[in-house]
Amino acid sequence: MDGLSFDHIRVFLAVVEQGSFSAAARSLSRAQSAVTYSIRKLEDQIGAALFDRSDYRPVLTEAGRSLLPRARRIGEEVGLFQNQARGIAGGLEPELSLVIDSMFPMDALVGALKAFQERYPTVQTRIYVESLGGAARLVQGDLCALGVLCAFASDTIALKRVPLLDVELVMVAAPEHPLAKLDGLAPSEILRDHIQLVLTDPSGFTGDKDYGVYATQTWRLGDLGAKHALLREGLGYGSMPAHMVEEDLAAGRLVRLLPKEWDDGRAASLPMCAAHRADRSIGPATQWMLERLATSSRKPG
Repeated sequence: MDGLSFDHIRVFLAVVEQGSFSAAARSLSRAQSAVTYSIRKLEDQIGAALFDRSDYRPVLTEAGRSLLPRARRIGEEVGLFQNQARGIAGGLEPELSLVIDSMFPMDALVGALKAFQERYPTVQTRIYVESLGGAARLVQGDLCALGVLCAFASDTIALKRVPLLDVELVMVAAPEHPLAKLDGLAPSEILRDHIQLVLTDPSGFTGDKDYGVYATQTWRLGDLGAKHALLREGLGYGSMPAHMVEEDLAAGRLVRLLPKEWDDGRAASLPMCAAHRADRSIGPATQWMLERLATSSRKPG
């Protein structure tokens, strides 16, 4: 079967889809004799008939029915190959490399990714999830073309930034934690006396800066999911993105604390941005994703 070509398979699929040799010839802009020859050539190479020609219209044989699904897959893959090759030749990048800060709401990202998949089906996607400076480092280090980052962790002229949404932060503790028994605002002198779970930057990219740390004794964690788990077990108190703990608060697995320093108990917020290296141009697919995230994250009004 060394002489087997995609053209033979394409003609085979055309006959199946059009229902006859003559209709397939018209759809391919060929003579009917050329279609008939191509099918015979394919059958000779396979060593079995693909169509029963005894009736008015050709009918797939058992061999033809068996090979049809694989022929369709080959046709789909060749079509994708052609589309991707045309895209690359036209400047479309073969891969979208994206890093997301763990604070960012994944629901907002999933919608953008679904739309991206429909718009650029041939572009492969590589996604990392990092925290704080770890996410910014991947963009500055050129491992990722685009990042969804905490604004304070990406405040550098090396990055070109586009504002996105603000993530609401809430201070929480388990219901059995002593701080959960407080009535009203929590003064800093009381918060200072309990262990605070703090998300730390293992990359060192943001230096030794601390944000919203009240306690004398802290437990530092480099993973937001681990911090969430420890908070629910009552091993300390700490701030979390509101969207990650709303079910816990509703179910009573966590209790909201109101630090006095947070503007008399109102929630704090963490601005997020999309960013790429200022000295690098980004491809059309990456640019589309940046604009989609900016549009979908824009505040109403």
